[in-house]
This record gives sequence, structure tokens and C-alpha cells, in this order.
Amino acid sequence: MLSRHFSVQGTYAGGDRFTYTQALVFFLCLANTIFAWVLRPKHDVDTVPTKMYGLCAASYLGAMICSNQALQYLPYPTQVLAKSCKPIPVLVFGVLFAGKKYSWRKYIFIIMIVLGVAMFLYKDKKSSTEKQIGIGEILLLLSLTMDGTTTSIQDTINKSYKRSTLSMMFYMNFFSTIYLMIGLFVTGELFAFISFVQRYPYVLSDLCLVAASSCGGQYFIFKTISEFSPLTCSVITTTRKLFTIIISVVFMNHPLLERQKWATFIVFSGLIMDAVDSKLSKKKPHH
Repeated sequence: MLSRHFSVQGTYAGGDRFTYTQALVFFLCLANTIFAWVLRPKHDVDTVPTKMYGLCAASYLGAMICSNQALQYLPYPTQVLAKSCKPIPVLVFGVLFAGKKYSWRKYIFIIMIVLGVAMFLYKDKKSSTEKQIGIGEILLLLSLTMDGTTTSIQDTINKSYKRSTLSMMFYMNFFSTIYLMIGLFVTGELFAFISFVQRYPYVLSDLCLVAASSCGGQYFIFKTISEFSPLTCSVITTTRKLFTIIISVVFMNHPLLERQKWATFIVFSGLIMDAVDSKLSKKKPHH
């Protein structure tokens, strides 16, 4: 999906670039909505208040917009590094607002995983193009705060209501589509996007391929949130970055720095200890 995403956002004939991020996200959310609606059972039970889905979708989109806007002020590696800390606000907000309870060991394991991923992704060379220092960091902080808000709402939904994976996927993307449509009209990006597609109609095939991968990916994300928890999902999506790089190391013979080897060890240690601790906790008799 990532390679197709960059294909869409590449340079086209005449030097034009695809810069319609809001339109791209709208296209993906619309595809996800249709996918979930088609596959959702007719007699699917969903007791979640509609406004809760609406609020959850708003915070989810807010996190995405702040994260993308931060790229105007910060280099991409910095954004990736900051977003790799997502499990921490997810953990904190879950405890503060969703009534979640974790053992002290869970906190240590999550910090190990986040620290390891951050060490792995950290770039030694500082960017020479530092502009408007502070705005980018504030946007990333807002993005992480909204990530925490989104997952605390999802935790509340998991604990208090009945719903299926496809039902949650449908409503989250449905509200996101509505919000994005309003945004496209207000900013005028919709008309600029339509004009771009008229000039380069073959971009639609790339968009459809990205949308197809998005549907599959989103289904498994919501499946993880529904069956396990938003925290588990955030840990998986965070460590995915590390696994992607490790695969490239194995198959492309890219060398690892000494720091990255230690970082990999820390992440896998955290993941293994967390898995073992969760297994042992489930086996303990409850009094």
C-alpha cells in the first residue's frame, strides 16, 4: 500500500504533483465505507450511540490532519519518530478516561517497545532546514493527544456496547467521509482534485489500488481493536515500522547500525515479555 501511495503522490507529466491529501483520504474513507457496508450482515447488532462514532471519527481525522500538517514544519523522519510514541498516549488516555487498568509490568513493556522503535528510527544527522521551530512539535503533540482521545472512545465502546468489526469500520469511515466532504467543499480542494483527475485520468487506477489495500488493512485494524484492544493495535502498527525495515535488511542486505541492533533487541524483549506476562495473567485464578 505504501508504494502505491507514493505512486499517487508522485510527479505527473508537465511537472504537476498530486498534493490533494484531503481528497486522497476522502477517497480511501469512501472505499472503506462501501467495503464495510457491502460485507456487513443485514441483522448486525450495534448498540453504540451514533454520536459516539461521530466524535471518534472527528478525533481520528484530527490526529491525521495534525500529523500531515506537521510535515510542513518538520522532516518526515521526525514525524515518524514522534508517531512511534503513540502507544503511550493510548495507554494513558485509556487509564484516565476509559477506566482501563494495567499492571506496572505493562507500562514497562510498552515503554521498552516505544523506546526501542524510537532508537531504531532515530537519525543521527540533524536536518539543516529547520523552519518555524515549535509549530511542528505542537501539531505532533495535538496529533498524539487526539490519538489518545480516539482510542479511549474505542475502549469505552468495547467495554460498554455491542458491535461487530464491520459495524465499527462502517460508521467510523462513514462519518469521516462526511467530515472530509465538508472540508473539500470549504477549502475548494474538491474542484481542484476533479480538475487534476480530468488532466490525468490514469491516476484513478492508482487510487483504486491504494483503496483496495486500505480496505484490507482497515478491516484487520478494526478486527484487532474489536477482538483485543486499541492499545494492542497501536503496538502492532508501531512495531510494524521496525519489522518492515528488518525485512528490507534481510532481503536487501542493508546493514544495521549497532544502535539499531540494540533497539531491535529491546523491542523484541518487550514484545516477548508482554506476551508471556499476558498468558500467565490469564492462567491465574480470579478470586
